[in-house]
Parts: sequence; structure tokens; C-alpha cells
Amino acid sequence: MKKTVKDYIRTIADFPHEGILFRDVTTLFADPRGFRMAIDQLLHPYAGEAIDKVVGLEARGFILGGAIAHQLSVGFVPIRKKGKLPGAVISQAYTLEYGEAVMEVHDDALQPGEKVLIVDDLLATGGTCEAGIKLVERLGAEVIGCAFVIDLPELGGRKLLEKLGMNVHVLCEFEGA
Repeated sequence: MKKTVKDYIRTIADFPHEGILFRDVTTLFADPRGFRMAIDQLLHPYAGEAIDKVVGLEARGFILGGAIAHQLSVGFVPIRKKGKLPGAVISQAYTLEYGEAVMEVHDDALQPGEKVLIVDDLLATGGTCEAGIKLVERLGAEVIGCAFVIDLPELGGRKLLEKLGMNVHVLCEFEGA
């Protein structure tokens, strides 16, 4: 039987808290066939589209985004948690299940009019990606799509991003939070 991307992802029970089923993509990244399959499938809907930069959301989005940027021969831009970037930044707060967090990007990372693909490993509530979209748009660039390996549909992230007018591409879904 032919393997799918989902077959390479392991589930770890009770991490980081009891009752959570953590979807671990490190097993996908460690397997050369699985990793190539994921990168190829994340890229597929955007073949032939003009993309100037790939934006990766901290932290596993860096791994995927870097590989995708390489395949497309375009630049890569990290969006990081507050306090991790050394230069002048712009910040965007977003809400978490319990509290608030802040994402940042260098204020010169994107130019007005650039077309951007945002990449991350997991789409849950959509808050992190929404913050990334706002940062990209504040720099004058345009998000042409948001690509994820995993969607947790029960948490509503895809609906949130689509409500913002985003084209959302996911490789697989898992039930539960």
C-alpha cells in the first residue's frame, strides 16, 4: 500500500498536557521520502504562480518554508516569536487558548507588492497564521496562500483564514484537538 503524508506523522498522547494528542511531524521530516512528498504536495497548488517569498511561521514552518523557498528559488522570511529577531521589527499580538502572544518580522523583510506564500506544519485555531497574515499585509505584500501539513478542523482555523479571504491548502486532517 502506498504511504501518504499522514502515515509518516506520529501521535504522542498526553503531550504537552494530559488529554492532548500531539501530532509530531519530526517523523515526517526525518524520512526522506515522506519529507519530499510533503514539500512536493505543499507546492503543487502553487505551481506556475508568481511567488516572491515564502514566509515560515515559528518554528516548524521554518523547516518546511526553507525547503519550499529552495524549490521555488525564492527568498525565505521567518516570522518569529517576540524578541527573537535582531533587527528592527514590526509586531502583531494574537490570542492563545490561555492568554496572548506576539509574533514579529523584520520591518524590511518584504517589499510592497511582493506575493507571499505562508507555510506552517499545523493549522489549529488559526491565530498564529492570522498574525502572520497581518504582518505580511502591514509591510504591503500580498498573501497568495497559506499551506499546512496538518489541519485540526474542529478548532476552526481553516474557517477563520477562509473568512479572511485566504486560499488554504492542507495535506491531511486529524480529528480532535
